[in-house]
Amino acid sequence: MSPTPTAPAVTAAPETTPVAAPPPHRTPASAWILLLTLATIWGTSFILMKKGLVVFSAMELGACRVTVAALILLPFAVRHLPQLERSRIQWLVLAGVVGTLIPAFLFAYAETKLASGLAGVLNALTAVFTLLVGALFFGQKLTPLRVLGIALGLVGTVVLMLLGGSGGAATPSGEGNAWYGLYIVLATMGYGVSVNVIKNRLHGIAPLAVTGLLLLFIGGPALAYLLLGTEFVYKLQHVPGAWKAFGYIALLATMSTAVAMVLFNKLIHQSTALFAASNTYLVPIMALAWGVLDGEAFNLWHLLGMVIILISVAIIHRAK
Repeated sequence: MSPTPTAPAVTAAPETTPVAAPPPHRTPASAWILLLTLATIWGTSFILMKKGLVVFSAMELGACRVTVAALILLPFAVRHLPQLERSRIQWLVLAGVVGTLIPAFLFAYAETKLASGLAGVLNALTAVFTLLVGALFFGQKLTPLRVLGIALGLVGTVVLMLLGGSGGAATPSGEGNAWYGLYIVLATMGYGVSVNVIKNRLHGIAPLAVTGLLLLFIGGPALAYLLLGTEFVYKLQHVPGAWKAFGYIALLATMSTAVAMVLFNKLIHQSTALFAASNTYLVPIMALAWGVLDGEAFNLWHLLGMVIILISVAIIHRAK
């Protein structure tokens, strides 16, 4: 779609908006460093959500997470807004809504009944849906081996949800319901859409600009809902432990949303969408480690489900 005639696009300064080069044939070392850094940050996010849910509801946590991240990157968003082509706005809004705003609520809601470690394992489905969305809408090649990888990923999900359970009574509410994993499945579908949109429709925009602008468009509604539609402010003022819980959410928003999104968008520009989504190899390990340290149950069915999902991701990335 071309820019609106009455508002010509303004090209960003070279030092802030580099022209995207075609994906390299060989993944650079810097991309691997970004991948490992992201896996560490995102692997910790599930336990931070669990700690925030001790006081705040899932809706409050999701809205607060997006709001804080948007406020952190607001100066960068304002700086790059005049340079933004109008034809890109719809893609930024789409990526922001399905890849950040909605998943923030879905993950928080899932973790009211699902152990944080299992939430991290199910997050690995991001690679599966990145491939599916890429094949359906962006010309990604779907080979028989990749179809096998997708099928295995779904099998692993079923194993976790039907046999692995929620991880016992270590969830914030003290009860388990493995079917809450479906909320994470929906969230990873949104991630798959967002990754492909950023890679194919927002190329040429600097990662910091993409992240800041994306959060700018969804941060306002999140803030309005947080202040007018929840008891967030009341809890901060009257509920014991609320500020500590808010600290966990603020750390989650800063590192797992604001900082990690910048790094992730940079990784997408340095590699392929599938390589960027492959951080899901390592995220489950980190998430499960934090969960076990926090007293969450982990059994052989959990291990089997995780192994099946990770094998599916490996097949997807290696299949030609």
